[in-house]
Amino acid sequence: MEAYGGSTDPASHAYRSRTDRNEPMFEDAGAVYVYRSYGIHWCMNVVTGQEGSASAVLLRGGTVTRGLNTVIARRKRTDHLADGPGKLCQALGVDGTMSGSLLNDGPINLTLSPKPLNPVETTVRIGISKAKDRPWRFRIPTDHSAP
Repeated sequence: MEAYGGSTDPASHAYRSRTDRNEPMFEDAGAVYVYRSYGIHWCMNVVTGQEGSASAVLLRGGTVTRGLNTVIARRKRTDHLADGPGKLCQALGVDGTMSGSLLNDGPINLTLSPKPLNPVETTVRIGISKAKDRPWRFRIPTDHSAP
């Protein structure tokens, strides 16, 4: 996942101003912000801040633990099912109609793994052109971790 810091972060969709598109980023923690990347792929963020202060984390990928047949049907393949933000949204059936909903109190329900997690690796964010040097990308380094 990658963190985005709103008005203090030039890579954030909320950096310049509040718009109809990024409105969910200004909600309380737990709101979902979904947007199209390059007009092609849906990407999902979970809001992490207080209402009025835009901050969120982009979910860059995940591991499918349930509903494998549904995910394979959505992705039309059996490998690389959710190892990227667009792939994750396609695997979960996430689209723009879900933007503004509440995580776990709406159409998107995610749970943490009950297994202990490996240490989290911190790196610089990827796939952006501004504020690339901020170490706000977090991942669990395993063979099945998100990119």
